[in-house]
Amino acid sequence: MKQMLVTTVLCGVLLGALGAFSAAAQDDKKIVLIAGRPSHGPGEHEFNAGMMLIEQRLKNVPGVEAVLVKGGWPEDVAVFDGAAALVFYMDGGGGHPILQDDHLQIIGALIDKGVGLMCMHYGVEVPADKGGPEFQKWIGGYYETNWSCNPMWEPNYTGFPEHPITNGVKPFTIRDEWYFNMRFRPDMEGVLPILVAKPSDAVREGTYVHPKGPYEHIAKAKGRDEVMMWAVERPDGGRGVGFTGGHFHKNWGEDNFRKVVLNAILWTAKADVPENGVVSKVTEEELAANLDPKGKK
Repeated sequence: MKQMLVTTVLCGVLLGALGAFSAAAQDDKKIVLIAGRPSHGPGEHEFNAGMMLIEQRLKNVPGVEAVLVKGGWPEDVAVFDGAAALVFYMDGGGGHPILQDDHLQIIGALIDKGVGLMCMHYGVEVPADKGGPEFQKWIGGYYETNWSCNPMWEPNYTGFPEHPITNGVKPFTIRDEWYFNMRFRPDMEGVLPILVAKPSDAVREGTYVHPKGPYEHIAKAKGRDEVMMWAVERPDGGRGVGFTGGHFHKNWGEDNFRKVVLNAILWTAKADVPENGVVSKVTEEELAANLDPKGKK
């Protein structure tokens, strides 16, 4: 009898623990990371390798379930079920995976349910007449060809707003293809600048990556601060973030560059951002792993 009682108690404890574990797992914020197809030369637009680094670091964050999708769009959109946020890091423009077939409607339906959306680098670019209005609504703005520009430069990020995305982020500077002069909502309604810096006159006067520029309206805005990362809270309850860096894969090795992105992903999913931000490390070996086969550097 005594042995049966002990066994019953142990079974009850085990079942309770399993139930608590199951409930905690169900409460985890599911974040779907969508990496684009191979693009550009070695070390550039390494969407797969970059997202794999991000995925591994998110797996160390309690309360988060990171799911990686390669190829620009999932073979089965059921992977989006239960997602708290989607993060797109890929080539954009007219070929943006979000704009193909019925994908815009699929994402729109998820947005209406309050799912967060974050787009990075080329993934923030869509045509003004297809995707532009949606991106303004969903993430606050987008890259518009011949309005926005894409020079290679080194902004100095010296000050940050008080916001969970900037938790633990220290001033940094790093060379990247930092887009600016985004097509934001009128009067920046609801848009909170996160990464802000002042391009030099030489940066404004070009050349840009493509088209080469310079553009008169960009050059005329000398001395103006520009926004390279921003955040919005939508009326549907969801959140959106745009981040224009991410051209060079090696930049994921910079702690503050990486931290502000990881923080933003958590915030977009309404997950708790640690007080000191997401603390992580990336080794040279990790940076060199999982690169797309693109030939020699």
